[in-house]
Amino acid sequence: MTDQYVVDLREADERQGAAVGGKGAQLGALSRIEGTRVPDGFCVTTDAFRRAMAEVPSFDERLEELSRLAPDGREAVRTLSARIRRTIEEIAVPGDIAVAVTGALVRFGEQAAYAVRSSATAEDLPTASFAGQQDTYLNIAGPAAVLRHISRCWASMFTERAVIYRQRNGIDHRTVQMAVVVQQMVFPHASGVLFTADPVTGNRKVATVDAGFGLGEALVSGLVNPDVFRVRDGEVVTRTIAAKERAVRALPAGGTGEVAVDPRQRERPALTDAQVVRLVTLGRRIEAHFGRPQDIEWCLVDHGFRIVQSRPITTLFPVPAREAGDEENHVYVSVGHQQMMTDPMKPLGLSLWQLTALVPMLDAGGRLFVDVTGRLASPASRDGLLDVMGKGDPLVRDALETVLARDGFIPSLPDPSLPDPSLPDEAPARPPSTGTPAPIATDPAVVTELIERSRASVAALERGIRTRTGPALFDFLLEEAFEEHKRTLGDPLSMQAIMAGMDATWWLNEKLLEWLGEKNAADTLTLSAPGNITSEMGLALLGVADVIRSRPEALAFLRNIEHGQDAAFLDDLAKVAGGAEAREAIESYLDRYGMRCVGEIDITRPRWRERPTTLVPVILDNVRNFGPGAAARRFEQGLRKARQKEQDVLSRLRALPDGDRKADETRRMIDRVRTFIGYREYPKYGIISRYFVYKQALMAEAGRLERAGVLPGKEDVFYLTFQEFHEAVRTDRVDEQLIRRRKEEFRSYQALTTPRVLTSDGEAHTGAYRRDDVPTGALTGLPVSAGTVEGRARVILDMAEADLEAGDILVTAFADPSWSPLFVGIAGLVTEVGGLMTHGAVIAREYGLPAVVGVEQATRLIRDGQRIRVHGRDGYVEVLP
Repeated sequence: MTDQYVVDLREADERQGAAVGGKGAQLGALSRIEGTRVPDGFCVTTDAFRRAMAEVPSFDERLEELSRLAPDGREAVRTLSARIRRTIEEIAVPGDIAVAVTGALVRFGEQAAYAVRSSATAEDLPTASFAGQQDTYLNIAGPAAVLRHISRCWASMFTERAVIYRQRNGIDHRTVQMAVVVQQMVFPHASGVLFTADPVTGNRKVATVDAGFGLGEALVSGLVNPDVFRVRDGEVVTRTIAAKERAVRALPAGGTGEVAVDPRQRERPALTDAQVVRLVTLGRRIEAHFGRPQDIEWCLVDHGFRIVQSRPITTLFPVPAREAGDEENHVYVSVGHQQMMTDPMKPLGLSLWQLTALVPMLDAGGRLFVDVTGRLASPASRDGLLDVMGKGDPLVRDALETVLARDGFIPSLPDPSLPDPSLPDEAPARPPSTGTPAPIATDPAVVTELIERSRASVAALERGIRTRTGPALFDFLLEEAFEEHKRTLGDPLSMQAIMAGMDATWWLNEKLLEWLGEKNAADTLTLSAPGNITSEMGLALLGVADVIRSRPEALAFLRNIEHGQDAAFLDDLAKVAGGAEAREAIESYLDRYGMRCVGEIDITRPRWRERPTTLVPVILDNVRNFGPGAAARRFEQGLRKARQKEQDVLSRLRALPDGDRKADETRRMIDRVRTFIGYREYPKYGIISRYFVYKQALMAEAGRLERAGVLPGKEDVFYLTFQEFHEAVRTDRVDEQLIRRRKEEFRSYQALTTPRVLTSDGEAHTGAYRRDDVPTGALTGLPVSAGTVEGRARVILDMAEADLEAGDILVTAFADPSWSPLFVGIAGLVTEVGGLMTHGAVIAREYGLPAVVGVEQATRLIRDGQRIRVHGRDGYVEVLP
C-alpha cells in the first residue's frame, strides 16, 4: 500500500526519512528486525504535509518570520508559533489526502482505534532525538477523528518547545517537514521505556527498564513513579518497585484517562524479572541493528512485547573506537582538559593533532583522549600517574580513583614501561619531582637557546612548504614537517626546562606551606617572570591601545566595526586620519601573535590573522580601562611585588631553626622558577606557529578544490580527516554525503559535556573535590592564583563578545593562551576547566589575578552581572546577594 500520500509502515525504512519522517522510518525498520513486533499501520507522508500547507494562508512568509526570531525571544516565538498552529488546525484536510487516508483505514479497520503520531523529518535522528517535541494522540476512532488529529500533528510542528528545540540545534524551520504515523492501538497490561545503556552513568553494559501499568503516558507525564530495573549480563542487578496508584488507560468513548490501580496491585512489579530480561534481550537486538544505544518505548500485550518507538540516546558521550576483538576494559583521560579546550574539534583538527602528538590519541564525540589503562594496571606506574594528575587537576585524579575502586575493572599487570600520555604534549613524559631539581643548570641561556631552536624550526618549515602543492604537499607534511614537529616537541632539553619550572613551583608551594604555613606562595614569587610569551601577548595589546587611543578618528572607526568585517577591515582603517599608524600597530601585533585564537589546538578554528576583528573589543576595552604606558607599569608592579615577596619569605625563613639552610634552598628555587616558568608557555606558541603554516598551505589546496567544483566551499575540508583530504587532492573527488553527515555529528557534539575520564563501558566521570573547608553554597574549585577579589561577574564564552570594565571578574568555560589579552583588564578569573599548570592558571599568576579553575558548570551557576567573590588561595567562589 503505497501512493503519494500514504505508505504502509512495513514498506518504510531508514532510507525514507524524507518521506515518512524519523519516527516512521524507525518504526518501519523495527518491523523488519527478527523477533520485533510493531503495531500495524501506515504513514501519511511529507508530500501530504506540503500539499496541506499550500492551503495555509501566508505559510511561507510566516516560516520566514519565524526563522528570523532568536531562541531567547520566548514571547515572540510563543506568539507567532501559536498563530501558525491555530491556522493549520483550522484548515480542512485536502480532499485527495482525505481519500488516501480513509482508504488506508478501511484496509486496517475503519472503526478501529488508532494512535496518531507526529513524525518530523528532523526527529529520531542519530544527532537529535526531538523526544516529546511534537504531539501524539491515542485511542482515536473513526475517519473524521483520525483526519482531525492528523491536522493537529501537522500543527504540533509549531509548538513553542519544538520551535525552540530546532533553533537551539541549528535546524532551519523551513527545511523540516511533518509526516504522521497512524498505528493500530494496543491496550497494554504494562508499558514503559527501555534504555539499552544506563542514561545516568552512560554505562553501555547496563540496561535500564522503567515500567508501569497501563499506557506509557502515565510515566512520561510524571503521573506515577515507575518500577526501575537495571540489567547487566542477562541478570537483573537492581530493582526498585514503586507504589503505582494511578494508570492511564484507553477510554470507551475514545482518548485516554487516568484510572485508579487496584490497591492489591499497586506494589506488585509491572514486569517479572524474566520479562525484564527478555525485554532487554530484544532491546540489544534492536541496538545492534541501529548500531548505537537506543531509547525504546514498549508495551506488554498478552505476555508479548510490542515496540512502539525506538530512538537513539543522543545524550550519551560516545566511546572511543577499539580494535576488532578487543573486549578488555579501558580507561581514557581527556586531552582537552589539559589543553584548555573542551569544545568539539572538527575532523581535520582532530586528525592533525593526532598526527603531530607524541603519544597515541583516540577521538570520541569530537574530543581527544589518551588510553591510560596500562599505567593504571601497573602498581609501579599507577602512583606516578595519579600523582601528576592530582597536581594538575584533582578532579581527574578523583575520577581515576573512582574507576580503580571498582573491583576487577582494571586488572593488575606488570609495568608496561609506556610513555606517560597523561601530561600535556609540551611537558616531559614522566611524573614530576617534588624535591631534587631536574639535572639542568639554572641558566637563562638555556631558555634563549630553546627559543632560537623553535624559531629556526618554524622558519625552516616556512621555507620547505613554500613550493609544495597537491599530493607533494601532503607527502612533505607527513614525511618531513610532522616528524620535525614531533622532534621539536620531544626535545629533551625543552622538556627538562619545562619540568624545572614546574618542579620549582611545587617545591616552593610545598616547602613554604610546611615551613611558614603559607599557601601558594609561588603565585606571588612568579609575578612578571621573564620570557613568558603568553603574558607578553596580553601586555602587547595594551601597546596597540596606546597607539589607537591618541588617534580619535581611528578609535571611532573601530567602535563602528562589526564582527565579521574582516576582509576589508584593516584596509578601510588605513583610510581614516591616524588609521595608517593604527593599522601598522595591529599588523605588527598580528605578525607576532596572529596565529593564535580561542581553541587553537583545532586547526580549523579561525586565527586572529584570519579574523582580526576578534581583537577589536579587547582593544577598545584597553583604551577605555587603561592609560598610556599601562603595559610597562603592570610589568614593573608585578616585578616589585615578586621581589618584595622574596625578601619577606627569606627573612622569615632565616628566623626559623636551621633557617639559613632553608633560606638558601628557597632562594635557589626562586631563581630556578623565575628562570624557567616563563618558558612553560613557549612550546605551545611554537606548536601553534607551525599550525598556522600548515593551515595556510592546506587552505590553498582547499581553495583549488573549491574552484575545480570538487567542494561547495573550501571550509568543507574541515569535515574531512587529514588522510581523507589527502585522498581528495589526489583524486579530485569528495564524498559530499560524508561531509553532510560529519556536519550533523559535529552539531550534536556541541551539546555534549566532555568527561575528564571515560571508560570503555561508556561511564563518564567528572570527579569530585571531596572537601569540607568550603562555605555552604560556595562553588568549589582549584586554587591556582592567590588573592581574594570581589566584583561583577562577566560570563563570556566568545572572546569577540567581550565587554569588560575595570574590576570585572571573567567567568568562562576554559582559558587557553588566546584569552590572555583579556586578563590585563580583569580583576579575577573563574573557569570550568583547568589545573595548576594549565595556561590560564600560569598567566593568572603572572598577572597577579586571583583565580579559581575547575569550577563545574560555573558559566551556568553564575549569571552574567552577578557580584561574586573569588578566593584564589582557598579555591572557592561565593555568589553574593
